[in-house]
Parts: sequence; structure tokens; C-alpha cells
Amino acid sequence: MTPVITAFESSPDRGRGLARDMQVRWAFEEVGQPYDVRLLSFKAMKEAAHIGMHPFGQIPTYEEDGLVLFESGAIIFHIAERHPGLLPTDANARARAISWMFAALNTVEPPITAREAAILMERDQPWHEARLPLVEDRIRKRLGELSARLGDSEWLDGDFSAGDILMISALRRLGRSSLLAENDNLASYVARGEARPAFQRAFAAQLKVFKAAAKA
Repeated sequence: MTPVITAFESSPDRGRGLARDMQVRWAFEEVGQPYDVRLLSFKAMKEAAHIGMHPFGQIPTYEEDGLVLFESGAIIFHIAERHPGLLPTDANARARAISWMFAALNTVEPPITAREAAILMERDQPWHEARLPLVEDRIRKRLGELSARLGDSEWLDGDFSAGDILMISALRRLGRSSLLAENDNLASYVARGEARPAFQRAFAAQLKVFKAAAKA
């Protein structure tokens, strides 16, 4: 059975490849696994059929042979476990790659998404101007630590892994902000990820959905 994932029918990221199905698409492309996509409206995401699959009414979900998963990190881990190419075969290297998956989701991404919320949803709050610099300082701290660890390496730990997919996806959320550019090696790291053919195929597939929705 071909796996099926869910994605936005009309993505709020306006074709920038930031919606969470993007990183799942990327993982599928890296391992050469075909997949199908079921598009959902915002209304359908909050209906019982989807809530039964994703208790928080978000995307993506994953379905295959009776298995239903939610949360992009869990889905990518499942893909990496089932298909070679995203987790090393050496046990210690594999454990380190998994550590980087958790680091991306639990340590690096949270201040970045807090900044997104501050800009998009809290701009009218009286404390916005005071809070945003604090959030950006937390991001700078994390990026500085990540930059020091990455150094001149191509990827986080040896060969490209699922950890790189999640870390690069987190860093891409900074978009045109100067925060990423303050660390040249991180900007180059993201550019290397975006240059991978699997990323390009995933991005093109997601962008095609956005363009179709924009024309409708």
C-alpha cells in the first residue's frame, strides 16, 4: 500500500515550503518511497474524521496498512526506520542522528516558532515591542551554539540524516530574517539542504498545490 499523508488544501505559508508536510515529503523523496497526498481544507481539519487521526486537528498525518501517525517528527522517524538512507546502520551513529532529530524539534525550533507567533499573532499586544528582542536573543543563542557545533562540517554528524531534514526545516522558518545570516556556516548548511534533489522535488510538489489553490 502506498502511504498517504495529509496536507493543506490552501497553505498559509504561501508557497514557501514551510508547512509541516514539506519535511515529510522531503523524507519520502530522500528514500525513494512513493506517497500519495490527501488535501484538506481548514474546515475539514477540525472535523471528526480528521480529529480521529490527529487529535490536535493539524497536518500532516500518515496512513499505511492500518497504521495512522501524526506529528511530522514521528512520521519522519517511522520513514527512516523502514527505509535505508536517513539513519546510519552503525548503532552509535544512529543514536546520534536521532538525538539531532530531538534537538531540532525540542531545542532549536521552539524559539523560532515563538518568534513567528510574536510577529504574526502578537503584533498588536502592548508588550510586543519589548518581547520580540528577547525572543530573538534566545534564537541567537541557540544558533550560536549550533554554529559552533557544526563548524566546517557538511552535515550534523557524518552523512546526511533525518536529523538534518528536521534541523534544516527548523532553520528555514527564519526566512529572510538576518538571524540566520549572522552565522555563515548555518546559512550555507541550509543552502546545501535546499540544493539536494530530494528537497527540490518535495518543494516543487508542495508549491504545485499552492499554485493550484491560488488559481481556484
